Amino acid sequence: MEICIHRGTHEIGGTCVEIAHDGFRIAVDLGLPLDAEDNLPELLPSVAGITHPADDFLGVIISHPHQDHFGLLAHVHENLPIAMGQAARRILETASRFVPGPKAHLGNLELKDRQTLTLGPFSITPFTVDHSAYDAYALLIEAGGRRVFYSGDFRAHGRKAALFERLIAAPPTPIDCLMLEGTCLARLGEDEHFITESNLEQQFVDAFKRISGLAMVFASGQNVDRLVTIYRAALKSGRYLILDLYTSEILAATENEKLPQGHWDNVRVIIPHSQSKQATATENLFENHRCINWKKLHELAPNAVMLCRATMLKQIADSGNLAGAEVIYSMWDGYLKDGKTQAQLDALNIPLTKIHTSGHADIPTLKRLVEALQPKNVTPIHSEHPELFENLFPNVVNRTDGEWWSI
Repeated sequence: MEICIHRGTHEIGGTCVEIAHDGFRIAVDLGLPLDAEDNLPELLPSVAGITHPADDFLGVIISHPHQDHFGLLAHVHENLPIAMGQAARRILETASRFVPGPKAHLGNLELKDRQTLTLGPFSITPFTVDHSAYDAYALLIEAGGRRVFYSGDFRAHGRKAALFERLIAAPPTPIDCLMLEGTCLARLGEDEHFITESNLEQQFVDAFKRISGLAMVFASGQNVDRLVTIYRAALKSGRYLILDLYTSEILAATENEKLPQGHWDNVRVIIPHSQSKQATATENLFENHRCINWKKLHELAPNAVMLCRATMLKQIADSGNLAGAEVIYSMWDGYLKDGKTQAQLDALNIPLTKIHTSGHADIPTLKRLVEALQPKNVTPIHSEHPELFENLFPNVVNRTDGEWWSI
């Protein structure tokens, strides 16, 4: 088996790995780089067969529905086989109605937990993982008697932590090469653990009880674990959860009725100006969502938690809902570095509190995976600090973007 990481050996996001064997090739992920200003075809890695058919190229496997892993699917040819989880595909189809720009081609091959997909000489076995993206997978890829394990993005401190424990309890050994994500290697100490979603829940409860007005939470509408945490904390603090239409539709797309839904008694849905076009096109809008208008928000505000984003602040302010309001920021704080969001909040005199935990593995969790899999070598990926791997794991082999190697 021959492998090339086209992008990802020295950066987070934009991931793409090409794997070849016996005259055939596949790719794992086709992500948009995090620093990309626009989604352009020029950002595609040099994988023959993604823009035009090639007999030896069998398809792309998408590990999870985050832009830095699927975003360049907007530029592939329409007949390219693409595999991903069915819930992930529904989420991306739903999100495409709300997000401007080129639409991704999503294919129709399905990934299912521990069910092997065969493409030519390749056997691909997905393992559902705990991650901030819903329907995320690590991948075991086998061909020619060699076995590669691609960790994808994962953690062990979310609401699906049992999935990680299940994986390391019965690891798919032996492994010739482990491509291991290292998103957070420089963000905390070697023995430090990220706070769990369950512990985060209590922090939200305390904040919601303290805030006298509208509790506005800045969080990703696709971070389903966090949405569950926020919903549970809202219930415990005696508040409604108010979702925008986009987030409510994403939750519906999971087809998991155990997750908060826009028709639940303690959930309400509001439609920002930016989503009015999508609201008009939404079938059975009022049957599927308990919609409220902005006047009703004024009545509910002191007893509500509202999932929102910076683009909604002016509309919330114009509707007179800022008395006693505060913002809880529940995303990676790197998004705040440009100062624009903070400037908006300062102009409106809105306090900001940070309550967040990472969607990625801490170092002790990475070590547990390596110990369970016992790979012949560990190859860093999805990390800005591959040089740190050698001090943490055995048998580390660093690669560079565009380098081909054999196992």
